[in-house]
Amino acid sequence: MLAFIFSQLAGLIRRILVAQAFGAYVELDAFIAANRVSETLFNLIAGGALGSAFIPTFTAFLAKGEKKSAWRLASAVANLVLISLSLLGFIAFIFAPQIVRYALAPGLASDPQLLQLTVSLLRIQLVSAILFGLSGLIMGILNSHQVFLIPALTPAMYQLGMIFGVVVLSPHIGIYGLAWGVVLGAFLHLFLQVPSLLKQRGNYSFNLGIGNPAVGEVIRLMIPRLIGVSVVSLNLWVNAALATQMSAGSLVGIDYGFSLMLMAQVVIAQSVATAMMPTLASLYALGRMDDVRHSLVATLRGVLFLSVPASIGLILLRQPIITLLYQRGNFNAHSTDLVAWALLWYAVGLVGHSLLEILARAFYALHDTKTPVMVGVVAMGLNVVFSFSFSAIFLHMGWMPHGGLALANSLATALEAVTLLILMRKRLKGLYSRTIIHGFGQSLAASILMGLALFAWLQQFTAFPAWLKAFGGMLIGGGVYMISVWVMRVPEVQSLSRIIKNRIAK
Repeated sequence: MLAFIFSQLAGLIRRILVAQAFGAYVELDAFIAANRVSETLFNLIAGGALGSAFIPTFTAFLAKGEKKSAWRLASAVANLVLISLSLLGFIAFIFAPQIVRYALAPGLASDPQLLQLTVSLLRIQLVSAILFGLSGLIMGILNSHQVFLIPALTPAMYQLGMIFGVVVLSPHIGIYGLAWGVVLGAFLHLFLQVPSLLKQRGNYSFNLGIGNPAVGEVIRLMIPRLIGVSVVSLNLWVNAALATQMSAGSLVGIDYGFSLMLMAQVVIAQSVATAMMPTLASLYALGRMDDVRHSLVATLRGVLFLSVPASIGLILLRQPIITLLYQRGNFNAHSTDLVAWALLWYAVGLVGHSLLEILARAFYALHDTKTPVMVGVVAMGLNVVFSFSFSAIFLHMGWMPHGGLALANSLATALEAVTLLILMRKRLKGLYSRTIIHGFGQSLAASILMGLALFAWLQQFTAFPAWLKAFGGMLIGGGVYMISVWVMRVPEVQSLSRIIKNRIAK
């Protein structure tokens, strides 16, 4: 979790520098749109799709002591990833103009210069997908060996590459410097993990896994997840296409707003889910289902304990936080309003996003990629429908329509998380629902008290500078929440207190 926090802080610094250099203007819209392709290729092959299929199968071999079979599987998957991403990257390079014009950013395609800029940025960044693909596989190998620190630091390396791009390269070559920073960041993302991989003493072999049942199992598990990731990526493309047809800076607004919400989600949920998945996969491989159930319930309660107050805090403190972080240089007050409006509606969905991260990976650990993907496909279909509907409703009400895109994402994700929770309860034949509900109730009650304190703080000191309102609000809100849950004797707080006391005593 600390490594994820460090990575998110590095990402925050990168976004501050980018906002200062480029503001919420169409040039940055072009970069964000172009970056979608390399992100999509990575997610399709080596991101969530591969990790959800590879880790359970690879971990099962390790749990049973079959190390040789595990490394033959890893070698075959690495070779397939390299070939697949290289082929897809080549196709995307050739058809980049058509991808931008008809799928990625039709709103930018009306300007020939913006079209050419987006195409050029897209082509530069394609090599990063190959580097990320191999890096994502190594991350899965290390996580399966219960190595989490170095893989959790790799996002920071990616951010450092982009920081180098905006600080060193962009003053000379403009927005192209940011694109080359993406490539450098992808290389650092891969390179940082290589020493830890070598320590595992695995044996690489050049094979494509033809006739290997384990490779077939990975492919079987990956296909449903691949469909799910494709639908999610399609939804992001739809949102990008809609945002580019709204007022200038709308795409920057939803991208920066989503990134701020995602910062909290990564620290709260992704860090926990990353550590949880190999453990659940090992317990499942050994048939210890009661331990699976207990571990999952404890994880869900812990995520609720953190995500509920974070959601309310982001909603109330969004304006001073964004002003403090970004409002300088080319990023003016209007840019702040664009991002704050999107963050308001994204923050509503923080709890849903956090629960979804845990539940989806729990299904993957149980060798079930089909269920979360089927639910995800329906949810993302609803997301697309909601995106068109809510943006039109917002526009009719005189509101900035890109907020409707954020609300659509939050509502669809909440429905997806609730559905997966119900299905997981059925799958495990019970999930201690009262324990989860009781924990949610305690967190919600304490968060409401926290929200009232934050609202009073903001109303009483409206003339204070943004930094004081933001940091003061965080201290007051965090203090009220912790006191509230302590008075309620929330078990997680009691456990944390005992751990701290034991550490001090030692």
